[in-house]
Amino acid sequence: MPKWMALTALTITALGAGWTTLSAQPASPPVAAARPGLVAGYLSRGGAPSSLALVPPPPTAGSSAQARDDDGAKAAVALHGTPRWDLATQDADLSFPNAAGTFSCALGVPVTEAATPKLYQLLRRTLADFGLSTYPTKTKYQRARPFTVNGAPMCTPALDAGLRKDGSYPSGHAAIGWGWALVVAEVDPERAEAILARGRAFSESRMICNVHWASDVEEGRTMASATAAKLHAQAEFRADVEAARAEVAAVRAQGLAPNRDCAKEAAQLAR
Repeated sequence: MPKWMALTALTITALGAGWTTLSAQPASPPVAAARPGLVAGYLSRGGAPSSLALVPPPPTAGSSAQARDDDGAKAAVALHGTPRWDLATQDADLSFPNAAGTFSCALGVPVTEAATPKLYQLLRRTLADFGLSTYPTKTKYQRARPFTVNGAPMCTPALDAGLRKDGSYPSGHAAIGWGWALVVAEVDPERAEAILARGRAFSESRMICNVHWASDVEEGRTMASATAAKLHAQAEFRADVEAARAEVAAVRAQGLAPNRDCAKEAAQLAR
């Protein structure tokens, strides 16, 4: 198994199994690893919005909503082997430093621990907050993922066993990607459109990977938006956003190039 897949599997496991440990952190937790590779978030236990209160039950078999999800899955599977599939595979990797570069092209600057340490740590910490927000509902419904139903390939076969045990609805990856987009757009409001478009594409990558239904992705974004609102009640989070904003402005003034191949990414995202 490639190293990044092992790290991603560890992150997914930590998000699920680490719910009690991570959510038990104090209101303004120190930046400390609650699980290997997973940094504690900003929200304390009970501080995250309740997904059970905010999102409806997943679509039922035979419903028009499930038919819509089925159609979406068929369209997504058709992208297997295309450049967009390759980007979806990269988006599946939540390990750092890979994940930090997701918004580098949209921002127009490198997003690395060396160049933008404040933004880098902001992304690492909010990963837990956004991802964990989906777990009460994921655990309750344990919805089967598309690849287990349609038998088509998915982009991270090494994670097959873990994904089969992890509920599909709502999507934790989609919550993380859209939540990150909201945060990064606040860091650089002038580039908000490009940043939000990249966050939307990141969440849609889960459908293209054949591991999430459309409704999983949509409700993952719902939880990201609700969690972002909660994060703004945290003074430490607000201060970190301000620090990251100043940091990005300083890096841009230096003329440093993004740490992703932006021409390649644009081609992958082209429809």
